[in-house]
Amino acid sequence: MSKDVTVCFSYDFDAMSVWIANFRTESPNALSRGEFGQVGAQRILDLLADYDIKSTWFVPGHTIEAFPRECQRLVAEGHEVGHHGYCHENPARLEIEKEQAILERGIALIKDLTSRAPWWGYRSPAGSFSPNTLRLLLDHGFLYDSSMLGNDFTPYYGRDGIKASIDAPYDFGKPVDLVEMPFSWSLDDFPIFEYSSSRRGINQGLADPARVYDIWVGDFEYLYTKMG
Repeated sequence: MSKDVTVCFSYDFDAMSVWIANFRTESPNALSRGEFGQVGAQRILDLLADYDIKSTWFVPGHTIEAFPRECQRLVAEGHEVGHHGYCHENPARLEIEKEQAILERGIALIKDLTSRAPWWGYRSPAGSFSPNTLRLLLDHGFLYDSSMLGNDFTPYYGRDGIKASIDAPYDFGKPVDLVEMPFSWSLDDFPIFEYSSSRRGINQGLADPARVYDIWVGDFEYLYTKMG
């Protein structure tokens, strides 16, 4: 018996921003790897068009300015554009005033691109929140976030005020009116495929595509057999 399973395709169109903000590099060589994001985006859009699949793209404002043609194509072909910072800044490193300014800058660029504010979705650059992020998203009217890992296939409501201490019980915080669309690093292609070197060490990447396919198919098969 077939099952009705909904799958969401989402992409982070980071381009150069991740190399600038997270790897903190000015190397033309590393930045050129970010430029390859334009090539990859075009290929993905071609593939999605072949199968008439709509998807969600989390796009930093920096990428909107760098590659306006590709970003305009996203909108023209019916894909959703979500917020992903301005230059892939890690919110956990930001004071509230700076974090709010970056959030509003990204909103303005997406509004110019799509003719509406991005009140749908947000994915945190670097997969990290500050103590203020959740409240800022609510204040700016976002409906969902895709930054947490508290589930794999099932959405849940975000929680504000989480407290973790080594000498007290875990405080789960209080649910808020923001849907969490969880993600998993096992379904993220960057750490699996991309070789990178930084002050924090080396991410080997360079995985066999067949092995990655097995991981992704395994996740889907579990979803289909156990959750559908």
